[in-house]
Formats: sequence, structure tokens, C-alpha cells
Amino acid sequence: MFVTGRLALAVAVGIVPLVLAGLADFPPYAALGIWVLLCVLLIVVDVLLAPSPRSVAVTRRVPTRTRIGEQVPVSVALQNQGPRTLHALIRDAWQPTAGAGEARQRLSVPPGERRRVSIPLLPRRRGELASEFVMIRSLGPLGLAGRQARHLVRGTIRVLPAFSSRKHLPSRLARLRELDGNTSIQVRGQGTEFDSLREYVRGDDVRSIDWRATARAGTTMLRTWRPERDRHVVIIIDTGRTAAARVGDGTRVDAALEASLLLAALAARAGDHVHLLMYDRVVRARVTGVEGTALLPALTDAMAPVHARLVDTDWPGAFAAVRTLTTRPSLIVVLTAQDAAESARGFLGAFPDASRSTSILVGSVTDDGIADLTTRRGSREEIYLAAAAERTMRDAENVADAVRRAGGEAIAADPESLPPRVADRYLELKAAGRL
Repeated sequence: MFVTGRLALAVAVGIVPLVLAGLADFPPYAALGIWVLLCVLLIVVDVLLAPSPRSVAVTRRVPTRTRIGEQVPVSVALQNQGPRTLHALIRDAWQPTAGAGEARQRLSVPPGERRRVSIPLLPRRRGELASEFVMIRSLGPLGLAGRQARHLVRGTIRVLPAFSSRKHLPSRLARLRELDGNTSIQVRGQGTEFDSLREYVRGDDVRSIDWRATARAGTTMLRTWRPERDRHVVIIIDTGRTAAARVGDGTRVDAALEASLLLAALAARAGDHVHLLMYDRVVRARVTGVEGTALLPALTDAMAPVHARLVDTDWPGAFAAVRTLTTRPSLIVVLTAQDAAESARGFLGAFPDASRSTSILVGSVTDDGIADLTTRRGSREEIYLAAAAERTMRDAENVADAVRRAGGEAIAADPESLPPRVADRYLELKAAGRL
């Protein structure tokens, strides 16, 4: 059972008979006892007359997946199997990060009928969100007390990454079509493969004439070329302690997810093979061998439950796991936060050897607030903060230089700029024939 706020109001009203009893020379304690007993009697009557909440069948309607920040239409249906009208107070026990609007909702269900109540969610966190039960409180006719029951009806929903960087995808796809889609190129070079034959047009490069095809066709035929396809792109996302730092409205690992999704969508459209590895001490997520339209759903589904762990990343193990994904020439994109020489020693010590056939790109998320601190010199505290910010930026540049000396490329940008910059570098490598 439970009691409502009306009971406290009813007990407070007992002050009136207590004052009247004092004026009439009636023992005040006896008047107070009579009033309390009357309230208890009203509670018992209210509980007995309240319909049983256990005579209610509860069902849910919950979508299986949604994206973070999108409103989810969730509803709970109650079917009254009892003989009396149920005046219920319903609480769906979603966790706080699910963003349920109203914690409790009122509903009246006549006997033998069914009513549905909507409980929209606005998730604020990736991963599995769950509600283990629905609590139903049945109010009595006086509204002083009632009965309550817990119905174990589990509901789960997987919250996927927002993929807000998809707004950059159309412009990059247009550049990709210019590179290898609608128009072929005539000059063969590194990073190109045969595309098709077409008739010679005045002004074309005569070195591209296919004389065998010309002899068979009876007219001059020209070979055209396009950038190579079926290359491999391996994305490593660091989920260690450095990825747990907050940058902007999210964490570094959230920005890494955005960059990897944009790159994966672009590479899949270019005909390349994409592999994903999320790693700290062990493999947290792994996607390989998925092609076409199934790639992005597989990536977002694998990324959803993974969050940064407060452990140091095992970089030798991470790069060893990359070799199990593919041994062919590929582009390795490492999304991490290597901005301090002390913490980057393990990363640089395990850095793989780059070659003409394998390119390594290291993307790091930076905080714009650090650069802003270097411009403030108004007080002693701000001067010390500016000096610390300068030291942080210098350390990050030293690590980036070490990456370049090891044969890789370093890109550092804020969470909004990192995804398009990584995608642009991928297109530049495509155009240069290095991928």
C-alpha cells in the first residue's frame, strides 16, 4: 500500500477539533487520538476499496534502436481485468539518461478495457537502456491511500551514435564522384586501374590508344583509367583513459566515433573495404568483412555500448590485432589522443612501419579552450594558465612531429573539424594514388 499527500492534509485538519476540544474542556489528547484513529480508518477503507493493481495486464511498445538525441516514441498499455474502474498512477522505471519526460502519469481504465500511455524518451547516452519494471499505483475513492504493484515487463532500447558528421558526406561524395565516378581519366599512373574503352576524340592523349581494340572495332579506341578500388581502410579507435576526457559537449571517444563513421561511409562508397577495431587492453568492438549498405548499421551497432575505460591502452596488442584484420596494403587510421610525451611513449614505441603501400594516419581531438587560454594574460592566475596551455600545445606538437618522423601523418582538430579533415585526407590519398 501507499499513502498520498492528502493524508498529511487530513492529519493537519485535526488541529481544528483539537482547538475546539480545548475550548470545551475536553481532553486534547483524547481528541487527537480520536482524529488519528479516524484517519487510520479512512486509510483502511481507501485501501480496501482501491482496485487491485495486480489485475492489470501490462504490455510495452519500444523500438529496438534509436540515435542519441532523437526522441523515441515509447508507450505502455494497461488492460484492466478487474471488475472496477482503475484510477492509476504509472511510473515506467527508465534510467535517468533515457530522458523520460514525466516521471509519473495518471490514467483511468474502465473494467475490461485497455488504455495506452505515451512515455517519450530523449536519450543522452549511448548504449543499452533498459526499464526492468512498470510500477502501478491504484488510488482509492478518497485519494488518501491505495495499493501498488510492480509488473516485471522488461523493455530495452539500443542508443546508437548520433552521426552528426553526416552533414559533411554529400560534399565529400561529390568530390569522390569527380575523382573516380562519372568521369574517367586518360593517363595511367600509380593508384589507377583500367576502367573502360571508348572511341577516340580529337585532343585525347594518343598514348592511351588501345591498338588491339582498334583493330577489332575498326575505329580508334582509347583506354580510360580510374583510381583503384578494393583497397583496405583499418580504423583503430582508442578507448583507453585518454579517450575519456571531455571535449566540448562529449568525450574524445565520441568525436572519434563521428570521424570513423564519416570515413567509413565515404570509403564504402568508394568501393574500399573498411575494418573497425575499438581497443584498450582488449578488443571492445570489431567489425570486418561487412560491405555495402550493411556496413554503417554494423558499425553503429558495434560502437553503441562501448565507452572509454580508465586503463592505459596496450598499443602493441592493438597493432597486433590490426594484422589479424588484413595483411594487404591499406590505410591505417588511428583515432586517439596523444598529446603528452610521457603518455605517448608506448604508442610511439609500438608504431608500425609505414611503406609505400601502407599509410598511417593519426587523428587526435583537441580542445579549443586550451588555445583560448594562451591569449588571456590579465591576471597572475591567467598567466599561469596561459603558460600551462602553451606547454600542452608544445607537447602535442612534439608528439605529432614524432609521428611524422616514424612515417605517419598527424591531424589534430576540434570535434567538429576532425571528421571532415580525416575524410579530406582520405580523398587526397586517393587522388595521389597512395591508396
